[in-house]
Amino acid sequence: MTALRRYPVLLALCLAALFMVVPFLIVAVNAVKSPAEYSQNGPLSLPHSLYLDGLKDFWQRVDYTQKLLNSVLISGSVALLATALSVLNAYAIGIGRIRGRTWVLAFFVLANLLPQEALVYPLYYLSKEAGLYDTRLSVIIVFTVIQSAFGTYLLSAVLGRFPREIVEAARIDGANKWQILVRIVVPVSRPTLGVLLVFFFIWTWNEFLLPLVMLISNDNQTVSVALGVLQGQRLMDATMTNAAALLGVLPAIVFFLVFQRTLTRGIAVGAVK
Repeated sequence: MTALRRYPVLLALCLAALFMVVPFLIVAVNAVKSPAEYSQNGPLSLPHSLYLDGLKDFWQRVDYTQKLLNSVLISGSVALLATALSVLNAYAIGIGRIRGRTWVLAFFVLANLLPQEALVYPLYYLSKEAGLYDTRLSVIIVFTVIQSAFGTYLLSAVLGRFPREIVEAARIDGANKWQILVRIVVPVSRPTLGVLLVFFFIWTWNEFLLPLVMLISNDNQTVSVALGVLQGQRLMDATMTNAAALLGVLPAIVFFLVFQRTLTRGIAVGAVK
């Protein structure tokens, strides 16, 4: 306790972690609590026995296996493609020093500031015209572009400070632009790319509005869309609602824990630089 008083930043981080963990624990407890027990004892009581029917009912009602595969496919594809596109754009802007670099970066900043509500109708119309409406490919393309706008802006600042001596030495040795990118820039920037990969996956996983508009078929919908539809249909079923919330957030937490070391290493390397 004395250490926390001496380090207010550590105290703030502990409080922030507490505020994030407690709601998840409440959801997890209520997900395995029967509706009768929830109504009798309230949401803060501990269950007397494990009630798994809420999890089973939600799994079967929304075909959670298919929704999970869709979310993993879309989020994983967007994370990989957006990271690769960000590297290519940032390499041209940060190291290639293209003309109008400032205006290009301003364009990417503007793209990050646009609300998704303003993009719904144009994207809906374009996907209809291109024959991609209600396909997972359309959502992958849209979010790849959206996420790479932020990734390009971030990586351009990182690669703009990339040691020019290393690049010039590689050129003297006969390396072309692609070899410099693949053999030098990407390995050196791997921690930062790992951070982007994790963030892109989680951000895409949590997206709701555009998948709701672009994916109307039950076979193409994501987990987040299934949660929204369920809450509209089963508003008063607290047990199933908590079970749905638990199954919706659990894969993202598992992914974050698996790649936690990558995220920590990337942030630490960025701080040292």
